[in-house]
Amino acid sequence: MNLPVYRAIALDIAKRIVNQEFLEGTKISGRTLLASQYKVSPETIRKAIYILKENNVISVSQGKEVLVLSTQQAAHLLEHHQEIDAAYSLKQELEQLIKEKESIDKRFHKVTNEIMHYSDRLKNITPYNPMEIQIAPHSTAIGKSLRELNLRQSTGTLIIAIRRGTQVLIAPDPDDILQKEDRLVVIGTLDKLSAVATFMNENHCM
Repeated sequence: MNLPVYRAIALDIAKRIVNQEFLEGTKISGRTLLASQYKVSPETIRKAIYILKENNVISVSQGKEVLVLSTQQAAHLLEHHQEIDAAYSLKQELEQLIKEKESIDKRFHKVTNEIMHYSDRLKNITPYNPMEIQIAPHSTAIGKSLRELNLRQSTGTLIIAIRRGTQVLIAPDPDDILQKEDRLVVIGTLDKLSAVATFMNENHCM
């Protein structure tokens, strides 16, 4: 996280107080001298001093003398900054993970669409072959979720899409409910695909 210069200076002064370079009850060099030390403008030092004052680390007299009030408050200021920095780092990491997930999702959908588009040409490719299975009107799978049917565990295949009229549900959610006349797009080995058709359309489907 890129800090404003004045905040970085405030934290550095707080660290110097914690390290007892500046002791409680003693005066810190005037703003002009601090500006010279940190090679910044007096205005930047003024902003840094303001942060320290607001956090009860120092006091500033009317004569603009800077007095160290509390080593403990200086430590609290540093701890607070570390917490903010950690939270910011986690936020950045989360945003990066979201971007990566979105990229993976787009790629997954693209590949799935390509599989469906070229399904006729892939019939002779092993070990995985896409197949559409029409759910029979009498199937007791109708009204049940994919999670309830547990098709992957029962048949060793994977549902990659559901055709529902003109709509195509890519990578359906486990809680999606099957409806009458749905067509399942399934991938798996040829022997497994045959088992799926039987499994889905028997009257005693679980």
